[in-house]
Amino acid sequence: MTKARAIPVSLHEPGEPASKGPQLKAFLELGFRPLYMAGCAWALLSVALWIYAPQWLSPPLGGVAWHAHEMLWGFVATIAVGFLLTASATWTGINPLKGLPLAAACALWLVARVGYLAGGHPAFYVAAAAETAFYLLSAIVLLRVMVKGKSRRNYGIPFLVLGLGVANCLYLRASLSGNYAALMQHFELGLICMAVIALLVARRVIPFFAMRAIPGLAIPMLTRSGQAQMVLGIAAIVLGLAGQEHPMALALAATGLVSLYQIARWKPGAVLRKPILWILYLGYAAIGVGLLLAAAHLAGLGAASPGTAVLARAAVHVHVIGMAGFSVLIIGMVTRTALGHLGRPLQLDKSMVSSYWLVILAVALRLAALAPSGAMQALLHASAAAWVVAFALYLWRFVPLLIRPRP
Repeated sequence: MTKARAIPVSLHEPGEPASKGPQLKAFLELGFRPLYMAGCAWALLSVALWIYAPQWLSPPLGGVAWHAHEMLWGFVATIAVGFLLTASATWTGINPLKGLPLAAACALWLVARVGYLAGGHPAFYVAAAAETAFYLLSAIVLLRVMVKGKSRRNYGIPFLVLGLGVANCLYLRASLSGNYAALMQHFELGLICMAVIALLVARRVIPFFAMRAIPGLAIPMLTRSGQAQMVLGIAAIVLGLAGQEHPMALALAATGLVSLYQIARWKPGAVLRKPILWILYLGYAAIGVGLLLAAAHLAGLGAASPGTAVLARAAVHVHVIGMAGFSVLIIGMVTRTALGHLGRPLQLDKSMVSSYWLVILAVALRLAALAPSGAMQALLHASAAAWVVAFALYLWRFVPLLIRPRP
């Protein structure tokens, strides 16, 4: 009796390559893959440069102007564009940017980062042109798929991305003239524009994520409050452009209150045991609080008494919105959406949860460093170290997944 020969069995679908190694085609398949990697890597590198090697930052975009610019437009807005390029494919069924065009967009982004860092006017102008093209291209392709896919409720998103690009151009022009007041005004405009985008998108996806993760959880979508939030946020941007600070403060305060109302209606107690959810709730709530602080700053409330003097510092609401809001929301979003779009289980390992806590620690230390004390420098360095390790952990865990095809 002859022994039966073992027949190899393939677990792959017909026509699917057996190899699951890195693939350029997979890497350029959707916007989140290269832009999440680029944005998080730049978050790590730019903060390390700003805190530990500021002598490398050269005019015309140097010092705190470089730091503020690279945090908002180089990191936060980059992640937002990566998310929107990916989410719009889900909303419309049309992928707005992939392959060589996506690679070209990433090349524009990289030229901007290198140009600003290189210093000197020629490099600055090349970087500014490349970055302007990046935001213009992103807005155009988003508008094209929204119109083609008849996603009417998302028609405003491409114009908000374009608004980010316009605010960036105004900021760069102010940096050339050395006008610090105008620089901060345009930074505030970009910050608020980014806040409106973050609130608009997160308001839609956070309840959806929560209801998928927790069986039986029912969360209202709060469409009317969302529409009011968007109108108030856009009004704040328009009033800011018109130089109407007090009416802008009222619009910001109303937007922040709507955001906190929404969080309260989303049953936050139900997600306390789910880090992949509470990190998103925390970031969203912090943006709402930050908008209230921004309103207080614009209204001049901090100068009213010594007890509220902290509100007079722009750095307070900037870091509450930018770090406690955007960055906390981002570390949660780049984890949750990457796992989902990569076809991985929506489960966190220890490195992912550690990155959440490290970002929160970085935020707490940075806010503590805003209070004048002899420990300011030590707190800044500790905050930067926690931040760098957090994003290093994210990259260590996710880069191998981002450069490979879905399983």
